[in-house]
Amino acid sequence: MNILQINSSSRPDASHSSRLAATIVERIRASQLDASVTVRDLGRTPLGELDESALQALFTPAEQRSPEQAARVAIDDAVIAEIQAADVLVLGVPMYNFGVPAQLKNWIDAIARAKVTFTYTEKGPVGLLTGKKVYVALTRGGLYRNTPADTQVPYLKTVLAFLGMTDVQFVYAEGIAMGPQAEQEALASAQAQIEEVIPA
Repeated sequence: MNILQINSSSRPDASHSSRLAATIVERIRASQLDASVTVRDLGRTPLGELDESALQALFTPAEQRSPEQAARVAIDDAVIAEIQAADVLVLGVPMYNFGVPAQLKNWIDAIARAKVTFTYTEKGPVGLLTGKKVYVALTRGGLYRNTPADTQVPYLKTVLAFLGMTDVQFVYAEGIAMGPQAEQEALASAQAQIEEVIPA
C-alpha cells in the first residue's frame, strides 16, 4: 500500500490539520505494516500557481519547451506521479477565509491535467485517478459543518470526484478558536472520528 499525505497548512510546525493527517496515516499503518508513506508539505515547499507562464509551458509541445518551461512542467509531473502511485490519499486541510488554503488549490491545479488525470468523452468528463481511498482532516476555528458557510466539503467532493476519487471520508475538528476547552474537545472529537472510520 502506498499512502500519500498532503499537508496544506501555512503553519508547518503548529498545524492541527497536519497532525490529524499524520494520525490518520499512523492509524492506517498500524494494520498495514508494509505500507509506504510519502509526505508532501505544501507549507514548507509550496507549488507555483497556475499563472500565464505555467499555462504556456503546459500547452507547449514537450520538444519545443524552453529549459525553464521544461523545469516548470517537471514539477507538476512529479506531483502527478505521486498521486498516481498512491492507494490512499490523506489531506490535512485547515479552513482559511471559508475556503481551502491557496497552496492546496495550487496542488489541485497541478494534478488536474487533461488526458492524464481526467479526460473528456462524448458522455462528459471521466476521472482517471480511480481506485483510491481518500481521508480529509478538516480543521476550523468555528462551527461550519453542514452549513452553507462550509464551502470546503462541496468543493473537495466535486474536484476529487472529477479526478476519479469518489471514496472520500471527512474528519472534522471544529471550534478550535473558541477557547482552550473547545479546542481540546474538537481535537478529541476528531480523534474519535478517526478511530471510528479506521478500525484498529
